[in-house]
Amino acid sequence: MILVLTGGIGSGKSTAARILNESFGCPVYDADSAVKRLYVSHPHLLSDIESDAGRKFTDADGVFRPSLMADWIFGNPDAIAEVENRVFPVLLEDFESWKVQYEGWVIFESATILEKPFFKGFGDAVLIIDAPIELRVERALARDKAGREKIMARVAEQRLMNDISQGRNIPEGAYVCRNDGNMDALRNELKEIFETIINKR
Repeated sequence: MILVLTGGIGSGKSTAARILNESFGCPVYDADSAVKRLYVSHPHLLSDIESDAGRKFTDADGVFRPSLMADWIFGNPDAIAEVENRVFPVLLEDFESWKVQYEGWVIFESATILEKPFFKGFGDAVLIIDAPIELRVERALARDKAGREKIMARVAEQRLMNDISQGRNIPEGAYVCRNDGNMDALRNELKEIFETIINKR
C-alpha cells in the first residue's frame, strides 16, 4: 500500500515522514532525493535529457551540475515538460524496484506530485502536511538560510499548496494534517490520521 505524502516548502513534510517511519515502521521513498541520485546513477537519463535540450549539464570533468539544468528550465515550461517526460517514468520504475522489498504501507514523499498529471491516481491514500503560508516561509528561512525573496519565489511556484493552506482546492479524498503547533501535536495528529487510513483499508 502506498501513502503519498506531500506538502509545500516549510510545511514539515520530511518531519512527518520521519515520524510515520518511527511510529509505524513505514519505509520512506524520498522522490526528490531519488531524482538527484538517478541523474547520476541511471545509465541514460541525463544523456537523454541533454540530447533533448541540445546542451550539456555536466562540467569539463563530466560531473553533473544541477545549476546548469536549473538555469535552462527556469521560466521555461517546455523545458520543464521535456525533463519531466524523461524523469517521471524512470522515477516510477526506481520506486517500484525499491518497493518490492517491503510489505504493508510504504511512503512516497514528494513536494510536487499532486501538480503532475503523470501521477494522477497514483497511491492508495494521500496525506498533505500543511501550515499557514507565513509560518512555512519563516520555517524555510530558518532552515535554508536563504533570503526571503528566494524563499518567496519558491513558495509562489507551489500554487496548489498555497491554495490548500488557504482552505481551497483540497484534492478529493486527501487527508490534511495541520502542522502549526508543537512536535507532540504533530505526532498525535499524524497517529490519528494514519490509523484512520489503515482502518479504511
